[in-house]
Amino acid sequence: MTAKPKLAFYWAASCGGCEVTITELGMRLVDVSEQADIVFWPAAMDFKYDDVRAMKDKEIDICFFNGAIRNSENKEMAHLLRQKSKCMISFGSCSHLGGIPGLANLFDIESLCQRVFDTTPSLDDSRGTRPQKQTLMPEGEVDLPELYDQVKCLSDITEVDYFMPGCPPVVDQVWKVFTAALNGDLPAKGSILGVDPKNVCDVCERDKGEPSFRIKEFKRPHEVSLDQEKCFLTQGIICSGPATRAGCGTPCLQGNMPCRGCYGPAEGIIDQGAKLASAIGALIDTDDPEKLQVILDTMTDPAGTFYRFGLADSIMNKMKYE
Repeated sequence: MTAKPKLAFYWAASCGGCEVTITELGMRLVDVSEQADIVFWPAAMDFKYDDVRAMKDKEIDICFFNGAIRNSENKEMAHLLRQKSKCMISFGSCSHLGGIPGLANLFDIESLCQRVFDTTPSLDDSRGTRPQKQTLMPEGEVDLPELYDQVKCLSDITEVDYFMPGCPPVVDQVWKVFTAALNGDLPAKGSILGVDPKNVCDVCERDKGEPSFRIKEFKRPHEVSLDQEKCFLTQGIICSGPATRAGCGTPCLQGNMPCRGCYGPAEGIIDQGAKLASAIGALIDTDDPEKLQVILDTMTDPAGTFYRFGLADSIMNKMKYE
């Protein structure tokens, strides 16, 4: 690595939360800028794609790439930044697992466009107007990226050296990884950075009740008065803790909300959603098929619950598209 390494940050199909967590480093970000040159960060500074194209191959020491691959622009920039970077870090849930954008893989492009541009109740006079790949304007032809049929993870389309899960990764985790990277102390390639090999349940301090407890009805957090001391599952609230990697510091649990699963599958788990469904299914209080269906009907949006962040990286998704 050079005496003063060059860093790049980029967002693809994402909400911008990963960019926010970088700014939340506060004065520590100043320390980073004193130790490294930020040569590309379009969310915060006026950089152009041509600035990257003009760089030499591998000129960027570390690229932090957040966001899923949803369209042709995302894919082009992923390949370009891989070409220009010595080290590519998949930053955040969307880049790592497809994230919430990956839930679009439950539908085809026509269904998605129909909902977004034709039938959403909040639409105004633009209802029925859909973006076109090429549009002729008085200033000339405007080109928009091609929308792909499938949302993909960064590692699906290019080589990734490290992964940093989280929606977004928490500030202390980001600082820990930044420090290790700038000091040349990153672990073996392929590692997941700044996390804990345990699952969230292992580090959760809530009272898990009797081992024999069973769920008789599923409820949503706003429907009950949540006990801040008790395990969410014992209260009939779905929590992704049994299948989710620890390392976030459990801010959701401390805020009296269940784990959402954004840190992805814990060590040894191949499919996070399947593992969570299995763990929760074992807690349902009946073996009778009819009663089981009644209890399952109280569960809202199973796919969005079990695969909120990892659908694009799941076995189910791969079976659909391969």
